[in-house]
Amino acid sequence: MAQPDSPPGSGRDGVNLRLLWPQWQGAGTSSVRELASEFPFDVARRGYAVGSAVLEAVLPPHDGPTATVPVTMSDDGLAERDGIEAKTVILAQLARALEVIGQYDPARIATLGGECSVSVAPFSHLARRYGGDLAIVWIDSHPDIGTPHSQYPGHHAMAVAALTGHGDADVQALLPATVPPDRVALAGLHAWDEDDIANVADWGIQSFSSGELRESTRPLLDWLAATGCSHAAIHFDVDTIDSNEIVLGLGAEPDGLTSAQVRRIVADLDGAVDVAGLTVAEFIPRQVIHLQILRAFPLISGTTAG
Repeated sequence: MAQPDSPPGSGRDGVNLRLLWPQWQGAGTSSVRELASEFPFDVARRGYAVGSAVLEAVLPPHDGPTATVPVTMSDDGLAERDGIEAKTVILAQLARALEVIGQYDPARIATLGGECSVSVAPFSHLARRYGGDLAIVWIDSHPDIGTPHSQYPGHHAMAVAALTGHGDADVQALLPATVPPDRVALAGLHAWDEDDIANVADWGIQSFSSGELRESTRPLLDWLAATGCSHAAIHFDVDTIDSNEIVLGLGAEPDGLTSAQVRRIVADLDGAVDVAGLTVAEFIPRQVIHLQILRAFPLISGTTAG
């Protein structure tokens, strides 16, 4: 039971933080322009902020504080540097995220993103807190094991690389801890860039295709038990859900897991270990963004009829 002078949302296990981090720069300007081409770029890049706000609005309240990582919507710092697009702003926002998290020193973090690299700061914090007792389950159509040497410079495709100590040196210097690759599993994997996929085996990361998990979570649960970890951080990229069912992310990825299969996998993981981290990433609510048409309506546009 929490002591009277404990922070809100804290107890014997510590603070339960909800982190809103609508970072978009890691998706790369080229990807945002291409995959959300129905919107002007200045509207499309706000899609992650809209997604984070929608998630916060529709999800149930939680027992703990909510904090927001400030994200710039300007064109500043978007240039590619050292093989990473928008490296300057990504480093600044990563440092700010770690500062925000550090203010609470949470035992649990639920992150509402934002592109996939928003898992890097909270999972690194949890890796420092739990040490060898934390495993990462990365539920995603893509492996996110790119490096600054990869053809694609978007940092969201490098998130797992950073968390396992294989990222850019400046990114790694900011992180309080990393997780050994043998305690990281990719779940639902079925789309990748050929120049990166060898990193999965070379680094010793376990992977489970969407086909391996359609009928049962058992293969993933057996791996998790073999790690000996009693805590896990779960990353969920919404593009894991088969785009033939619904398109939730920036891009459409057909032949993934169904929403029911994802719910079962997460529930099974929650039943097996203490889930200390959860990220919902890459959510782009297109129908909501299309309400931009309202901007020209009277009493909304900021102008009045003469």
